[in-house]
Amino acid sequence: MNDDAVFKALADASRRQLLDRLHEQNGQTLNALCEDLDMSRQAVAKHLVILEEANLISSEKHGREKLHFINAVPINGIAERWINKFERQHLSALSALKKALEDEGEQ
Repeated sequence: MNDDAVFKALADASRRQLLDRLHEQNGQTLNALCEDLDMSRQAVAKHLVILEEANLISSEKHGREKLHFINAVPINGIAERWINKFERQHLSALSALKKALEDEGEQ
């Protein structure tokens, strides 16, 4: 997995919006993804290429349509590598505080 490509792809609000739309309804066409967006079809297509290069989405041809699907594996990898380690420290601190307050309450 290329973390730089994933972070680059996620850095853009329009690409995050496309991922949100795919999360709500996976397997959408380019036309469906373009609906109600203030972007041209060409701009959306360029964003989809960047998301696909980062392995955040995949596409599959179904007849004349090309469907786009979200791939949560890279996002999960980012969470495990970059977010969870900070969360563990926070949870450990909260656990220590809870224990200290409980010990204090017993005295």
